[in-house]
Amino acid sequence: MLTFIAAILVFTLLVVIHEFGHFIIARLSGVKVEEFALGMGPKIWGYQAKETLYSIRAFPLGGFCKMLGEDESNLDPRSFNNKPIFKRIAIIAFGPIMNFILTVLIFSLVFSYIPMISQVSENSPASKAGMAAGDEITEINGTAITEWEQIRPIVDANKGKEIKVRFERKGEIKEVDVVPVAREGEEGAMIGVVPSIGYQGFSITRGLGDTINITKEMYKFLGQLFTGNASMEYVEGPVKIVMRIGEAAEVGVAAVLQFAGFLSLNLCIINLLPLPALDGGRLIFLFIEAIRRKPIDPQKEGIVHFIGFVLLMILSVFIIYKDIITL
Repeated sequence: MLTFIAAILVFTLLVVIHEFGHFIIARLSGVKVEEFALGMGPKIWGYQAKETLYSIRAFPLGGFCKMLGEDESNLDPRSFNNKPIFKRIAIIAFGPIMNFILTVLIFSLVFSYIPMISQVSENSPASKAGMAAGDEITEINGTAITEWEQIRPIVDANKGKEIKVRFERKGEIKEVDVVPVAREGEEGAMIGVVPSIGYQGFSITRGLGDTINITKEMYKFLGQLFTGNASMEYVEGPVKIVMRIGEAAEVGVAAVLQFAGFLSLNLCIINLLPLPALDGGRLIFLFIEAIRRKPIDPQKEGIVHFIGFVLLMILSVFIIYKDIITL
């Protein structure tokens, strides 16, 4: 249940922020927004405001901001296709831009690991020694512990050897003997505990820097994927993403926020790819129109985007299938 609630909250936040970007610039540009929807598929709830239908759809993945004249010719002066080219570019671009801004804000929340246990793995050395979530590690082998980063070097250096771990539980000091074991598929050792994450402050400089660095890595990976130098096994769909959100939720709110920031940046970058049906594809058509100084037939463009949407749905089904069979 925790995984489901966390996933719905994260997906809703990302979609609302993205579609609100389109919505607010459309309204400021004088475009009539016919519907603002969360989710896809059949409508399960709707509220008709003065001119916009606000709705919730059956499948909580994605959403849309339907504007008058977006995919067809319309003579109404408030239609999307009758607005100046720079306004249309701003309307389309501001969805991904809002996701980028959200990522920067989330990454600007400075968190750090603290030596308090948030989770103990089942059948791990720590579990067998009686350690539990909420325990605050204060000392290992006589060394005072004030930061989580102090723990791993000590554990790594004592793989297979007994170490004395002192911790505080509800004001009571306890001490147990723990034998670190090898990490599966990794170097070093572990005792099977997950740290808590504490809030340290807000830094827009750090948030922007982290966002830019991760963006570079994402584009590097996409380049490797398209050239065949990266495997599709690293591409995860909705099923795996929900699992990752659930794992983050078990660690705490900070971990969920960090993962939401990462997903928001993913949504920004993927949407800016120059593919039909995505914001990047729509921007390509607008740039072509700006260069040739002549509008492209909205019906023909609409057909291209529809075909692109169908292909993206097929790709989504394939990724979901891959997620399921690799569970």
